[in-house]
Amino acid sequence: MKDRREALPSAAGPPSPERRRPVALVAVGGHAFIQKGETGTIDEHWRNAAHLCGRLMTLVERGYELVITYGNGPQVGNLLLQQESSPDDVPAMPLDVLVAQTEGWLGYILQQALLNHLRSRHMRRFVVTVVTQVLVEPDDPAFRDPSKPIGPFLDQAAAEERARTLGWKIKEDAGRGWRRLVPSPQPVEVVQRLSIADTVAQGHIVLAAGGGGIPIVRDEETRAYRGVEAVIDKDLTSAVLAADIGADLFVILTSVPQVYTDFGGPNEKALGALTLQQIETLRDAGHFPRGSMGPKINAIINYLRTGGTRALITNPDSLEAAINGAAGTHFVGRI
Repeated sequence: MKDRREALPSAAGPPSPERRRPVALVAVGGHAFIQKGETGTIDEHWRNAAHLCGRLMTLVERGYELVITYGNGPQVGNLLLQQESSPDDVPAMPLDVLVAQTEGWLGYILQQALLNHLRSRHMRRFVVTVVTQVLVEPDDPAFRDPSKPIGPFLDQAAAEERARTLGWKIKEDAGRGWRRLVPSPQPVEVVQRLSIADTVAQGHIVLAAGGGGIPIVRDEETRAYRGVEAVIDKDLTSAVLAADIGADLFVILTSVPQVYTDFGGPNEKALGALTLQQIETLRDAGHFPRGSMGPKINAIINYLRTGGTRALITNPDSLEAAINGAAGTHFVGRI
């Protein structure tokens, strides 16, 4: 029988400092898998992942080692909707398990799309998906004031019933219905950060921190980990991981080609290149709302504050031009 196994790259150890290639961490939103007007079928996920990964090949072809993080908001929302639809037939899973579940299957889709692009270019690199746990503080203020809407939209009576029977905190969401609110604590530590760094050093592409990672807390006495009912902002976790692995470039891919002040308003202005001090000044002046660009800007600031040197916000189709300096919004540390 023909041996169909592929020869693995050498595992003799990480590259020497002289041979170290730059590392890029790219954070991709969960909506990248579902385009406007789509319903989220698996075929749509495959097609969109293939398109996205084709754009990411720009970084691979430029010689970057690559770590990709990805959102899972729509996918977790669909799982919650499925649980709501058949509560008597299928045991409900807690939120940390749903994050892990979507982290795995979205990782599989991205992993396969990346491998196909690598093979079509005759590049001998491999892709590894890491189901990632992220430590949060049990006394994070977010647990006292849940603010992140998740899951299906409900009418007021149904939402209030769940609040009464399940202890949910609920809120009306932009005139579209009522939704459950869950905590969104700050990420403190990526548990698998050293494994991710080692895998990148071996020349493999790593998919990690899907959905911001699985939120866990650590018992102070036993040091045991325990999952919690929360979601972590994917971009904030990405900033922590980018700093931990010493990423040379931190990219956030979103739906717009650049960052804007007064977005959608009469004084809308696209931003080209900014220092850390400049973006902090704009953030503090209220230009980036919490529900849109705010978390991404905070993630960029956190990365630069912890030693990061270069960051970029753009959309997938503008990535190549942005790497050339002709598109996107670029950020650098203090100069």
